[in-house]
Amino acid sequence: MKFLIVFVALFALAVAAPAAPQAEVQILRSDSDVGPESFKYNWETSDGQAAQAQGELKNIGSENEAISVQGSYRFVADDGVTYEVTYIADENGFQPQGAHLPVAPEA
Repeated sequence: MKFLIVFVALFALAVAAPAAPQAEVQILRSDSDVGPESFKYNWETSDGQAAQAQGELKNIGSENEAISVQGSYRFVADDGVTYEVTYIADENGFQPQGAHLPVAPEA
């Protein structure tokens, strides 16, 4: 029981501790174009994050209507490494690719 009380007290102190100051992140670029049947956007921030995507509606008005999106995003992780993912998202699902992602074996 004493362990639980000490643990809760230490947890409360950790939560109450002030966070280390972080540099303010600036938006370096932000563009978007959204229409009824397509969209595209891109943005980038001063801390190394970025994303871009474009999508379009396919088979409009049919039973097989679907959106198809291609894009990428980039971020700097807590380990200091910059990770980038490119992807396609369509009727076949979300299909990401990146140097840090495992590759499924060919069937």
